[in-house]
Amino acid sequence: MSYNLRDLPIKIYADGADKASMLDLYTNPLIKGLTTNPTLMKKAGISNYESFAKDILQTIVDKPISFEVFSDDFPEMYKQALKISSWQQNVYVKIPIKNTKNESSLSLIKELSDQGVKLNVTAIMTLRQVEELLDALNKKTPSVVSVFAGRIADTGINPMGIMYSAKNLLVDHPNSELLWASVREVYNIFQAFQSECDIVTVPHDILNKAKLMVGKDLDELSLDTVKMFYNDATSAGFSL
Repeated sequence: MSYNLRDLPIKIYADGADKASMLDLYTNPLIKGLTTNPTLMKKAGISNYESFAKDILQTIVDKPISFEVFSDDFPEMYKQALKISSWQQNVYVKIPIKNTKNESSLSLIKELSDQGVKLNVTAIMTLRQVEELLDALNKKTPSVVSVFAGRIADTGINPMGIMYSAKNLLVDHPNSELLWASVREVYNIFQAFQSECDIVTVPHDILNKAKLMVGKDLDELSLDTVKMFYNDATSAGFSL
């Protein structure tokens, strides 16, 4: 296996809502697209959703970028999706697989996909959800199927089998891409590649860690770790 991120045959998307980081990562050839969501935007202190998005889109013009609807009402979600989609050609609209009332979004997804709206369907956790989603997606319309592998792993389940099976389900959907979402650590990027995912979306802090750590010699890393422990003990003034 290659330990050079640039050699991995998987698209790496940057996941975040910090403007400066987004614009910096956009210029990095390693980064093939960007994603964000309302939770990340709230953490970044963004108060005006549309203003932030349109500001970002002045610079990010030729890589896919996903913005999510935030209504819980399907007619309003539909209106928001059309508005977000209209902002720019490279925009994908993130639609959750269900709303907070546990009502399926599939009818809405089908309507939007049939109208040619590029979708990033999010918060998917099961193969059944993937199967039902593919029945709703128009095969001619580009789409992203975002399976939250990291959250699946948080439950104690290895997500790799699910992701590999999901990829097999997409075989007859040439315009749909499988995305490994909710990356927790650098190794998840390689797991996404091993699972034959098309895309892995990675938080900014983990991208920065990956740039520093991937391919690092393990003997060198061992020495760095020993030095860290020694220096921290010394600076803390520990004695026995």
